[in-house]
Order: sequence, then C-alpha cells, then structure tokens
Amino acid sequence: MAALGKPFRLLLVSEVLTVLSMLVGHIAVMWWVAEQGGAKDLAIYGVMMSVTIFVAMPLLSPLSDRYPKRILLGCGLTVLTVETLLLSLLAQFWPYQLWVLIPLEMVAVVAIAVMQPAVMTITAELVRSEQLADALSLQKSAQSLGRMLGPALSGLVLAWSGVQAALWLHVAMFAVATWAAFRIPTGSYQAPTRQRHWGRELFAGLRAKWVIPVERYWTGLAFLTMLFFGPAIGILIPLRVQSLSLSPAWLGACEAALSAGMLLGALVVARWATQRFGRYRAAVGALMGEGLALGMIGVLDVRIALPLCFFATGLCLSVVQLVGQTHRLLAVPEDFRGRFSSSNLMVIHLAGTLGPAMAGLLLLQHGVAEIYLVFGAGLLLLAACYPLLPGYRAFLSLDHDTARNWYGRQYPQAFEAGK
Repeated sequence: MAALGKPFRLLLVSEVLTVLSMLVGHIAVMWWVAEQGGAKDLAIYGVMMSVTIFVAMPLLSPLSDRYPKRILLGCGLTVLTVETLLLSLLAQFWPYQLWVLIPLEMVAVVAIAVMQPAVMTITAELVRSEQLADALSLQKSAQSLGRMLGPALSGLVLAWSGVQAALWLHVAMFAVATWAAFRIPTGSYQAPTRQRHWGRELFAGLRAKWVIPVERYWTGLAFLTMLFFGPAIGILIPLRVQSLSLSPAWLGACEAALSAGMLLGALVVARWATQRFGRYRAAVGALMGEGLALGMIGVLDVRIALPLCFFATGLCLSVVQLVGQTHRLLAVPEDFRGRFSSSNLMVIHLAGTLGPAMAGLLLLQHGVAEIYLVFGAGLLLLAACYPLLPGYRAFLSLDHDTARNWYGRQYPQAFEAGK
C-alpha cells in the first residue's frame, strides 16, 4: 500500500467510511421500512430508488469525464451528509411516513449517481498503469471491509438502541468521509481542451458500448442476472430474517457475512482462482456458485445457515467483479471510462428497478423461501449462458498489457463520436 502513494491511501479511507456509512444507513432504513410498512412498502421503496438512479446515472455520467473526480466525490459526500442529517431528524422527531422518506432518499441516490462513476475510475488516475490491478484489488478490499463492518455495526446498534441511533452514526461517518475525499489530489486528471456538447457526450458513451459486441451482450446478460441477484441480496434479506422470527442482529450478521465473503474474495480468492483456473473459468464458476448459495437460502431453515450462504455468495460475487473489472477498465479509452462505468451502473439499476417489483409480485403468492429457491435456479441458468457470449472467453484470456485500450484498438469507430 505504501508504494501506491498517499492520494490512494486517502481514497481508501474515504471508501471505507463511505461504504460503512451507506451500509449502516441502508440497513437502518430497510429495517425501519420493513418494520413499519412491511413487504409492500419495501417493494415500493426499492422500485422508487432504482427508478431514480436509472434516470440520474446516464444524465450525470458525463460529469466524471469533465470535472476532477475528487471534486465530484467531495460534493456528492457533502450532499449525502446533509441528507442523512435531515433523515435522522425525521426519524427522531416525526412518525414513519414512506412518502416523506422517499424524496429524501431520492436526493441521496442522485448524489450517489454523481459519485459512483468517479469512484469506479479515479484509481486509474492516482496510480501507474502497472499498479492498477493491485490498486483495484485493495480498493475492492476497502469497500468489502466497509460492507462487512457496516452491517455488523448497524445490526448491533439497531438491536441495542434502535433506528434513530443507527441513523445518527450514519451522519457522523459521512462527515469524516467527506473530509478525506476533499484531501485527495486531482491525480492525472486533465480538463477537456474544448467544451463538448452534453447530449453528444452522453449518447457517444452509450453508442460505443453498443458497437462493441462483447460489451453489448455482456451488459445484456448482466442485466438479466441482476434481476435475480439484486433483490436476493437486497429487499429479501430482512424478509427472510423475519420469516424465521430472528432479531435485527441476524440481519446485520447476514449482511456482514456477505461482505466478509467479498473481502476474502478480493484479498485472496480472486487472485488464487485466476491463477489456478484462468479468468474465464474462475468467472463462470463463481457465477454458478452465486446461484447455488442463494438457492440454499431458500432450502435451509437453520438460522446459522443464512450467514454461511451469504458468505459464500459474497465470495463468489467478489471473484466475478474482480476478474472482469480490471480488464474492462483497461480496455476502455481513458476519456470514455466514466461513461462506460455509468452505462454499466445504469443497466444494474434498471434491473434494480424491475427486480424488486418482480419480487414484490411473487411475494403476493409465494413465501420468501420459495422465491430464493427460484432466484437461485434462475442465476444458475444464466451462468450457463455466459460461455455463449461472443468474444467473452477470448477477452478474459488477454493479459493486462494487451487489454490496455483493447476496445480502442479493435473498435476505433465506436469512439469517434466522442472525440
């Protein structure tokens, strides 16, 4: 970590605190909604948040290619700090009202839409290209550490002190994360040499992604995958915990186990699996592992099985993300990275809009355990489709040096509109 420099270390500090705070707040709000409003309000909340970020993500995506990413991170975190302060005051002094909670959380979602493309691409500006794989692994580890500690901390605070205390902790951590973000230098960022049309920039990124076959089909299959995976690690977790008559601490344990698996995957398993089996086999095997682990959540009614299944899910998720993320980031020309990342996130959040709605409809007729079983089977079927993607195996077989700007060399016509 010392070799990667102080700017990158500041980014890690901000990342850990940001993810930690977001998970503490997310679990507190989800438990609050589940407790006060039930499955119907949870589904409405999930759909509204996903619709908001689906609209905000593409509209705001050119920002990360226009302005210093440090500024975007700091400003986004400032908005999140203010929003969480208002949310804490709402929980402290007013009764639960879903239609008051949703507009506040929509503001937070817009701030996240500004930050996420910058978070996903700023590392390439802070470290040398030969350090990028190690830096991304450490960044993913920092995020996983926050995801592991956040649910555990939130579960304990919810069990001992309630929703209000968890939300005030949410505010404090965002404030420190904001301070760290504003101390990150701009790295290798260079301002655009000329003013570019916002609409042309936006559609140039979407067009480039469509023109490249492996990206087009990969993104489409990822959308279908997230229809099942998103609700399974989101709105269905508190409902599965409540279906077994467990306390909020078990919700925190499940979320923490998911993040612990992601942390171990980022630190050890992803690299080991890549070296042992190659990127392609590691990715497909991890995708199938996600389906098996989530399906078992619906089969097993033993309480200790829940955290173990979520741990296995997190392990597989980390492998899937790290095996492809470095290659995809390197393959895209630098001035398109923000827009490509935003397109990926847009697709994920579109699935996040439809997934909770689909889960909500299924909950009207079936129990949450049955839905986990169906979603696990769906993920297994989709994992079997990844080997059929044109160019997927060949792309993952490239080494890092060959992957650098590979899209730009193979499909120069895809990026002409954004020049």
